[in-house]
Amino acid sequence: MTRLGDLERAVMDVLWDTVPSTSDGVTVREVADALHGRELAYTTVMTVLDRLAGKGMVQRQREGRAWQYRATASREAHIARLMLDALDLGGSRDAALVRFAHSVTGTEADVLRAALGAEAAGSLTDRVEDPRTEDRAGQPALADEATDR
Repeated sequence: MTRLGDLERAVMDVLWDTVPSTSDGVTVREVADALHGRELAYTTVMTVLDRLAGKGMVQRQREGRAWQYRATASREAHIARLMLDALDLGGSRDAALVRFAHSVTGTEADVLRAALGAEAAGSLTDRVEDPRTEDRAGQPALADEATDR
């Protein structure tokens, strides 16, 4: 997954914070207005949204003369993908996971234990498809299953 620059991240934050998953999206003007204190030209925001669409981070749909933009995945799915990509950067995924496990707080460890327990029991409901991976049968894998790649 592509890392986001500062302005791209600010635009994505607007989309993640203001566009419900059932919404058609927001216009360039609405995104520009939501970027308080940034004094950005309309065309700058439009360019950033177009680039994010090219990266697969946002979907756009024509609504009259304007485009409506919305995120293709949740903030949490994006962060999970970044974490998985980071694990792919170097040597041992196991060593990196152990190091990570030692760095989390007690509360975070409890959240991880609960999620792993739910996964083991087959009841994890917050599963997100990962479009970059496929399981052994060629089907799209889920982000929480992509860790065994």
